Amino acid sequence: MEKQIRKLLTIFLIVSLAGAFVFGFLGGVFSSLYLVKESFQEISSKEQFSLEKDAYEDRIIQVIRKSEDSVVSVIATKDLPVLEKYYINPFEEFFPDDDPFGFQFRIPQYRQKGTEPQEVSAGTGFIVDSRGYIITNRHVVEDAEAHYTVLMNNGKKYPAEVIVRDLIEDFAVLKIDKTELYPLALGNSDDIVLGQTVIAIGNALGEFQNTVSQGVISGLARSIQVVDNSGNQVILNDVIQTDAAINRGNSGGPLLNLNGEVIGVNSAMVSGAQNIGFAIPINKIKKSIQQAIETGKIEIPYLGVRYILINPTIKEEKNLSVDYGALLVKGSNNEPAVEKDSPAERANLQKEDIILEFDGQKIDQRHQLATMIRQYNVGDTVNLKILREDKSFDVKITLDKYPID
Repeated sequence: MEKQIRKLLTIFLIVSLAGAFVFGFLGGVFSSLYLVKESFQEISSKEQFSLEKDAYEDRIIQVIRKSEDSVVSVIATKDLPVLEKYYINPFEEFFPDDDPFGFQFRIPQYRQKGTEPQEVSAGTGFIVDSRGYIITNRHVVEDAEAHYTVLMNNGKKYPAEVIVRDLIEDFAVLKIDKTELYPLALGNSDDIVLGQTVIAIGNALGEFQNTVSQGVISGLARSIQVVDNSGNQVILNDVIQTDAAINRGNSGGPLLNLNGEVIGVNSAMVSGAQNIGFAIPINKIKKSIQQAIETGKIEIPYLGVRYILINPTIKEEKNLSVDYGALLVKGSNNEPAVEKDSPAERANLQKEDIILEFDGQKIDQRHQLATMIRQYNVGDTVNLKILREDKSFDVKITLDKYPID
């Protein structure tokens, strides 16, 4: 009996050892396979990330290559005095120039000796029509006494004529005597979103042609106050904010999406800040660009009101019943909320009225009144929904031509 028990224990021990060996072996195999699988998945994930990164960079490179010949430098020159240095002897009566004792007095003076053309500023522009039409900022070409030259990416230069300078928005249209150019496609700035990748191309600092910077849309529908070249305070409404570097000289260059389409015209930067720049949404000026090319002039539609956009903060501050719309208010220098002899005055609009809708479109931060007006023509009749003392009503208004002082 004892021998049988020992025999059974021996068999049990052998089977246990064999089982342990088999299961250990299989466990090791499966663990190895699992680790190999995990390793392959990790490698695959890294490769996928690398491929996506490469595809993203390739797309940016393609946009730049496709666009670079359509971006130009705009150079302003003026005929400035050439000064000549000469000397006078104020004591010639006492110490003549031929004084035998050698006493000579010389005081330097300057006089004009003709004029010569000198570069006074430089900016950026981009081609919008193959027949030689170019867009830039108004402030780049605002000096009516200057001569303007367009420098192409291939180094060729062409005299440029300023066709129009927009009275409201910071843009202008130029024309050069050159055809078969490559215009940039104009995109849809209404579709842009925060965080979207954008590319800015320009003549950085007026020296480095076709400098490229890349960033994201960091703000929408901004209103900013800038100082123009004459030192005047100018307000830019409904502009795009981007962290793509916009340096002095980039003004007038395109802000591009990853399809190579222009969604904005680079216009301003914040001095002393890191990568805070602003661009005019292209939809805001599309109609005016086409009008300038077709007719050689721009007629700006005009309503004749001053307003602030209502948001939740403004609603609370002014105890309003709505958190959207355009509240008619006086200007900072006490200018009237509704201008005299304007379409708005003829429609009996009043201070503290709220324009809720413009021709069926709700007015809010993404749909600003000034931008909506620019989508129409002089003479168009539009319907406005007005809120006055918590009562709403509709009124039809015919847009006038913006008055020129």
